[in-house]
Amino acid sequence: MEQLMEILEGLRPDIDFANEKSLVTDRLLESFDIINLVSEIDDEFDVKIKPADLVPENFDSVEAMWALIQRLQDEEF
Repeated sequence: MEQLMEILEGLRPDIDFANEKSLVTDRLLESFDIINLVSEIDDEFDVKIKPADLVPENFDSVEAMWALIQRLQDEEF
């Protein structure tokens, strides 16, 4: 999860990702942020985030993003 935190902090250093639990719901992350984030996650974790995965629940918190990454990595095997 440390790699994910580094990506997020590099993307938006102004957000406290460790404590925020409504990143999308509260509009802390915008659509452009999500597009950049998806690209970074795809590259860093060698997964492919599909359009069906682009729902607020998957990006509202670091824990939700990490769960998505783990699920996608499990699907690869």
